[in-house]
Amino acid sequence: MSEHPHTNQDEVVSATGRLLALDLGSRRVGLATCDELRLTTRPLPAIERRSWKDLLSRVQAEIEGLGAAGLVIGLPLNIDGSEGPAAEAARATAEKFRRSLNCPVHLQDERLTTAEAKSRLRGIPTAQIERQVDSEAAAIILQDFISRRQSKPK
Repeated sequence: MSEHPHTNQDEVVSATGRLLALDLGSRRVGLATCDELRLTTRPLPAIERRSWKDLLSRVQAEIEGLGAAGLVIGLPLNIDGSEGPAAEAARATAEKFRRSLNCPVHLQDERLTTAEAKSRLRGIPTAQIERQVDSEAAAIILQDFISRRQSKPK
């Protein structure tokens, strides 16, 4: 088994260029992006999850609009690092994106990102938190992905 079971090690990660991150939920998909140098991340408006075709179309439009160099998808591992049905579904969705998009697709461990996102959004109205939490979690997933890549020995 590879050192990082949640990524496809065959795909080369370029050091610069915007990325789009997804936090896949059953009703909403949180989106986030980063700047060209990958110094900062920011949440984007979440999208309602409908069909696969609709999700693909909307993600493809975001990638093209941002000029994103890759896609990062949150992998919902169990707290002990094992994979359950949600992780299997995320892997299957990532594979569908790999076959459909003309950019690298990566998986990133997303354990505890929703809890951290809620903590970051504390103090704003509950209805607003519900609308923003998925994209805030996507921003955390993306920051974790970038940080892990920057800390890897070259």
